Amino acid sequence: MRVGVLGAGAWGTALAYTCANSGNDVIHWGFNGVFDGLVDLQKPNSVSRTDNMNDLMDSELLLIVTPAAFFRETVKKLKEYYKNQPVLICTKGMEAQSGMFMSEILQTELPECKNFGVLSGPQFAREVAVGVPTGSTLAGNQIIKNLGHIALSKLYLEDSDDVIGAQLCGVGKNAESLISGYLTIKALGENERALVFTRAWNEIVSIAEKMGAKCSTFAGLCGVGDLFLSATSATSRNFSAGMAIAKGEEYTGTVEGIYALCGLINRAHNLGVDTPVLCDMKSKLHIND
Repeated sequence: MRVGVLGAGAWGTALAYTCANSGNDVIHWGFNGVFDGLVDLQKPNSVSRTDNMNDLMDSELLLIVTPAAFFRETVKKLKEYYKNQPVLICTKGMEAQSGMFMSEILQTELPECKNFGVLSGPQFAREVAVGVPTGSTLAGNQIIKNLGHIALSKLYLEDSDDVIGAQLCGVGKNAESLISGYLTIKALGENERALVFTRAWNEIVSIAEKMGAKCSTFAGLCGVGDLFLSATSATSRNFSAGMAIAKGEEYTGTVEGIYALCGLINRAHNLGVDTPVLCDMKSKLHIND
């Protein structure tokens, strides 16, 4: 199968290489031809690189793997060339300005896309790229599931039809990872850390229920799996940023957990869901809207 991958950071590169190692021909798009993800790893021969989106149009499946902050811009660029291919959203997070999920942005900017889904789970990019056993939730209709299993046969994929729930899990774990890192330094003990962590997660589940997501999704790879990976490891950018904030230190790079925490609180407010713990943690982390 021919797969187009949009996004050339670490995660986009990892998925491009995984698609290639799964037996597919891959066209990998990087903005302005910049491919700065996992540059020390050898590119598979079946991965071709381009900065021209038109080169992606022979693809049977498109993976969008740009950071959340650039997702809308990327979809707008894609619209000129798009030929009704199914789209698999591999970006986790919410848009900072609007609080929209990536699927909501896709439906707004590319309404002609009728077949789309979400890939989400416990996935550190480098480990995925080098073939460490990795599992993910693949959420969408049967067309997306069938194509996703072909494109990413090297991954263990659990199927789901809960697109919103899978995205909420990804957003929620970003916020929880930030909170967990902060509590590692600031909590009075492990008991308090567990107490706050669990109450915050329950608030996120309440938001999901209000939006029609399935609670069972939160028990899957995109839920408890990703939460375990990201909220317990200093390898997680959000976790390490939370620790840095607690210590009064500077942190670098994009920290999706900050946008996630603000977006979740705003979405909860609009839905009429109380989030006292998330609001308290936002204040303690000194996060402004």
